[in-house]
Amino acid sequence: MDEIVAEFIRRIILKIPVGEIVKILRIWSILPESQLKTINLQQNKENISQEVVELCKKRASMKEAAILDIIYHQTCQVRKSWIVYKMTKEPGEEVDLFDMEEFKDSFKKVLQRTLKNVHISFRDSEDNAVWIRIAWGTPYMKPNQYKTTYVVYHSQIPFVFIAQGLIKKYISELCQALITAGSYHKIQQMELRSQYLDSLKAIVFKKYNQDFQTYYLTPLEEGNSEAEIVDPRIVHENEKEKERIRRVTQKTFGDYVQPRIEFAQYKLDTRFKTGSKNGILAEREEPFRCLVKFSSPHLLEALKSLAPAGIADAPLSPLLTCIPHKAMNYFTVREK
Repeated sequence: MDEIVAEFIRRIILKIPVGEIVKILRIWSILPESQLKTINLQQNKENISQEVVELCKKRASMKEAAILDIIYHQTCQVRKSWIVYKMTKEPGEEVDLFDMEEFKDSFKKVLQRTLKNVHISFRDSEDNAVWIRIAWGTPYMKPNQYKTTYVVYHSQIPFVFIAQGLIKKYISELCQALITAGSYHKIQQMELRSQYLDSLKAIVFKKYNQDFQTYYLTPLEEGNSEAEIVDPRIVHENEKEKERIRRVTQKTFGDYVQPRIEFAQYKLDTRFKTGSKNGILAEREEPFRCLVKFSSPHLLEALKSLAPAGIADAPLSPLLTCIPHKAMNYFTVREK
């Protein structure tokens, strides 16, 4: 094993949480169980990484090291910015019999025919998908293993998930390889992206009401209402309104946990409307343009909680609630 491979493996081990190191190395299956048991996890990460590199010296090449990198990303769900692409066939074109090995072989041939010095690795996952790792080089330099693109493709499903990393200039070549290998006619980027790959899959596969655990709204904590409110008519109206909000929220979002999206972006390109004829913008004929962005560690769950918390009226605007149904979190709002 040369120094480049050794350094690459060392850096991967440094990124893995200590509690996951042996698990990931076991999945990698380069080292026998007897050697895995000798790894001392009580020392600092640097010493652990050096120990693993020493054990791998006669066993691992860059080919195996790239697979270790894929396993790390699959297991630890590293937060990359995933972008969804959709492929389409010609109208009336029939679905071909699909063979994943043929797909891999065709993808690799097309990309390597177009570009020189590109390193491609594949690893199948349990959900009938293949992970593709691409390290890009130049005509005069070997592939840089630290500048990679990750692609996740499910067989015979037209959606592709791409984490572009630092390399964007080869996206057209990558897309051409995907549609050729998958026997599609066209590919286009969707207005949907997130750091959470599983949530993106749930949205485009329309499985967010199945794959995510059931979640029921927790009633808001109430104080001693009898002491604070003495008129039973007010109590009755409050209960009726709470029940209405609960029903509307349930109808809009369902009882399940929402897919995890961190933001939604809206480009407004509309005329400024006001009931008054006075003011600077009242006679403006040009569209009023601005950018509005909602962000949260879990945006859809945050939106779901607004009405029950009394922060917003129910129902919320369809522009906010349609994200999973339209599979979009980038919108342009124009005049109808």
